[in-house]
Order: sequence, then C-alpha cells, then structure tokens
Amino acid sequence: MHPIEQAELLRVENLKKEYRTGVNRLVVFENLSFQVRKGEMLAIVGESGTGKSSLLHVLGTLDRPSEGDIYCAQLSLKSLSDEAAAEFRNRKIGFVWQFHYLLPEFDAQENVAMPLLARGENVPKALERAAEWLREVGLGDRMHHRSGELSGGEQQRVALARALVTGPELLLADEPTGDLDTATAERVFDLIAKLHVQHQLTSIIVTHNLEFAGRCDRVLRLHRGHLERIQLPKNRVM
Repeated sequence: MHPIEQAELLRVENLKKEYRTGVNRLVVFENLSFQVRKGEMLAIVGESGTGKSSLLHVLGTLDRPSEGDIYCAQLSLKSLSDEAAAEFRNRKIGFVWQFHYLLPEFDAQENVAMPLLARGENVPKALERAAEWLREVGLGDRMHHRSGELSGGEQQRVALARALVTGPELLLADEPTGDLDTATAERVFDLIAKLHVQHQLTSIIVTHNLEFAGRCDRVLRLHRGHLERIQLPKNRVM
C-alpha cells in the first residue's frame, strides 16, 4: 500500500485521463500530481472545457483514470471494484453539483435522506438525520416542500445537506453556485465555507468565480491539461 503522510487526505500521482473514439484520442489532462491536506479547502479554476469536471469525477471515483492513481488515507482508489467504489463514495465523499438533481416526487427531507437509505439505514433514523441537516442549512421550516416549491438557493442548500448527511470526510463541489444569482451565490458559498470549518471537512471546489476561489486555502488552475498553483487576492476572511 502506498504510504501517505497523516496530514494529507488525498495524494494524486501522475493522473491522466483520455478518451478514445476509433483512432482519435483526446487527452483531457496528464501527469497531474498534487496533495490535498486534511481540512484544506482547495479551489480548482480554469476555462470551460479544460477538464475540471472530468478531474472531479475521477477524484470522486465516478470515473476511472487512464493512468496514475489517487490515494485516500492509504487506500488506492484505482484498485477498487465498481461495488467497492460505490461504497467508498457513499461513506467518504459528498457531492454537490451545479444543478441540484433533487428528485421532484420527494420532499426536501426525503431527498436528503436518500444516501442514508441507500446504505441500508432504517427510514425513521434516516429521516431524523435528514431533518437535523435541513435545520443546519436553515431549511427547518421547508423540509416537507418538494423541489419545485423551493427557490434555487433553497434547492442548492438541500443538495448540500444531502451531500453531508452521511458524514463524509471529503466534499467535492462542481460549480455549486454557478446557477445562482450573485446574492444567493454569496449566501450559499458562505454556508459551504461555514460547514467546511464546523464539520472539519476537506473540500475541493471547482468554480469560475475567482472571488470565491480566492477565499479558499489554495487555488490550482487547470490549463492545457496541467495544474499550476496561482495566487488570488483574499477579499474576505471566512
């Protein structure tokens, strides 16, 4: 098993992702090597189409790398079977996407409880835990509303509660404020930053918003298939 320093939650080594269509080959990124410290809030920025979402999918075991590996607390993610990867995602990773992906036929509480039900927890316990998280994200009075009855910001807060209800160590967020107006995006990012600290998360956030990125601990830019560290002004203390 590959050794990893205790202070690091993730170690990415020589990661490559390419897609093949017949004789054509598209290299999205290659030779990516970096570490993410436990408790760190890392931003990944870059132009559209550079592969940021593809990288997040690979880090979250939703896709497999073409080359290289990712180690999470000494565990090789590349070595996991599909079933083991699904179990790892359910217990270790919380995902937030640009679109909330709430199930419209269920209310907010039921949507948040879904990951717990997927791991086999009983319904009353899962619903109780979901209610606790909805109160934590400020939606205690909206838990019995379906997604169509919620505003965009409320929908994204439900999605955040769903991502964190399982108690993950790692939060992966792909443009979590991208579909929101400026004021709502600010409130949602503030909430993500607050929960990151309160629950001692390690967070990787893909964003086009450089002001938000600048409030993270570290910023990496994905450019032409390679990552480089950049410095952005920190306009606000989290």
